[in-house]
Amino acid sequence: MIYRNHAGDKPVVHPTATIHPSAVVIGNVQIGEKVFVGPNAVIRADEPCPEGKVEAIVIESEVNIQDGVIIHALGGSPVHIGNGVSLAHGAVIHGPCHVGNNCFVGFKSVVFNARIGEGVVIQHQALVEGVEIPDRTHVPSMAGVLTEADVHALKPVTAELSAFAEKVRKTNVFLAEVA
Repeated sequence: MIYRNHAGDKPVVHPTATIHPSAVVIGNVQIGEKVFVGPNAVIRADEPCPEGKVEAIVIESEVNIQDGVIIHALGGSPVHIGNGVSLAHGAVIHGPCHVGNNCFVGFKSVVFNARIGEGVVIQHQALVEGVEIPDRTHVPSMAGVLTEADVHALKPVTAELSAFAEKVRKTNVFLAEVA
């Protein structure tokens, strides 16, 4: 379902995007080409800053937002999801937040007040908060990345993880195309 927010902003959805009927998209949201939004996903750009403006949630092309994903932001803070990003089942992306191109965010992971570089793989049930993750970095399952020391302890993404992320992306682009 697509709704306006209190400020009158209505989502702008590219005609090649697929949004499941049980997904909810509210307010100042921009959804690009060949984006797949799965069942029960919630994308809310509805919380205003003190001046009343609602910042945008921008979702670039070939992004897949799987079942139960939540994308939201604190009032006055934007969210940007780059091209080719996969947000797996139950992930939470909460702004202010930037997720670079070709990233994978695993099941039930939380990314809050963070900047994620390109090609990053965040595995399942990880917490990334208040930090910047460099390009092509691997955040393992169940990791808490809350400080610069945590960031420096991370390893590069392996070829196997990159291949897995690309396979997930291609599968979900296919789902957007055939829907």
